[in-house]
Amino acid sequence: MLNIIATLLSGLVIGALARWFYPGVVEMDWMLTIALGMGGSLLAGMLTHRGQGGFHRAGCLASVLGAMALIFIGRQLGW
Repeated sequence: MLNIIATLLSGLVIGALARWFYPGVVEMDWMLTIALGMGGSLLAGMLTHRGQGGFHRAGCLASVLGAMALIFIGRQLGW
């Protein structure tokens, strides 16, 4: 149960940071922001995972960049 809450909170923080750093207005509600953050973390994890676990600042930065990449891809596809 605690893992689910931590995942939702980290998704919210990562998604909010990605929306804040992305140039221009990104209109979405808080549920989509959580999904964006979790998707960005998943994307970054798939690209940078080296068998290491735990919390790393570089992983957080990669997660924000992954979420920003998802915003870019979504805008290019017309979402």
